[in-house]
Amino acid sequence: MNIATLFNAMPGALAQGLIWAIMAIGVYLTFRILDVADLTVDGTLGLGGAVCIMCMISGMNVWLSLLLAFGAGLLAGLVTGLFHTFMGIPAILAGILTQLSLYSVNLKIMGKANQAINVDKYDLLVSLRYIKGVPFYRNTILIVAVLMVVVIAILYWFFGTELGCSIRATGCNANMARAQGINTNFNIVLGLMLSNGLVAFSGALLSQYQGFADVQMGRGAIVIGLAAVVIGEAVFSKIFRNFALKLLSVGIGSVIYYIVMQICIWFKIDTDLLKMLSAIVVGGLISELTRDISFLSWLSYGQTFGIGLSSPLTVDLGVFTLSFGVGLTLNVAVIICIIVSMVLYGTVYRGR
Repeated sequence: MNIATLFNAMPGALAQGLIWAIMAIGVYLTFRILDVADLTVDGTLGLGGAVCIMCMISGMNVWLSLLLAFGAGLLAGLVTGLFHTFMGIPAILAGILTQLSLYSVNLKIMGKANQAINVDKYDLLVSLRYIKGVPFYRNTILIVAVLMVVVIAILYWFFGTELGCSIRATGCNANMARAQGINTNFNIVLGLMLSNGLVAFSGALLSQYQGFADVQMGRGAIVIGLAAVVIGEAVFSKIFRNFALKLLSVGIGSVIYYIVMQICIWFKIDTDLLKMLSAIVVGGLISELTRDISFLSWLSYGQTFGIGLSSPLTVDLGVFTLSFGVGLTLNVAVIICIIVSMVLYGTVYRGR
């Protein structure tokens, strides 16, 4: 294992992490702000990629293609929102229904399962080829980082308006919000639209970066989004109190996730087993969310094991001090998610 190989791969991991950070922020809006479990994102990510690639192939400007991809995501969120509010379908099931429908929609948009785009023939905004050896203003990392900051700034402004505050109130306590005359159904639909719009925008950037759109490109997106939310909150929750900084922490969580994935690949860990790491993270999130729900609190039953948790190993270097400690929390939810991931892996492996 050559350490230079790891450092050479880091710019690519950073670029992917920043692209997925925009998707993770969209996931954060539904799971944390709106308090709605939305599974539409697995289909919406591919929708954004399909719309963007097909628009650019037809001759449209890259910015207009990104805007149309964002609009397509808004429509996907609208469908999920109407399923949930107007038709009374539970949010999780409404998201699954829309996600399944988007598979067919994406196939119709592209005409086939995979549509490539050539960076030499089209003026892409981001690309894997723009990581190194290009002017700084064309660098993918810089462009996506600026886009993420702009998205955070717009969301910070929007959620400070009367409409944005009403969406946050709906997520905090829908009954109280209704008592104050707030149309909670409208806010839920609007929140789902905004979330899926951001996910589709991220999918449009991702399809440009990797050079193709695929109907399967959104598979597991919700897991990556939730992992980014959990990592960001775990690392920065005690120091980031401002709403904008909380959004930024989710973005940084996405970057950390991809850096960890890259390190795992560098250690030659079987990439098929990386989903298990995601399962552990999601299991931890589920146990945290169900801790205060009486009939689901059993999911959080478990034990924390580790080294240096109560008294970390400390190395005093004079100028600064390093403290080391490693902990692993095993609970019912984590174990269930690990078992499910192993069963799915075995099913896929046998199907090869």
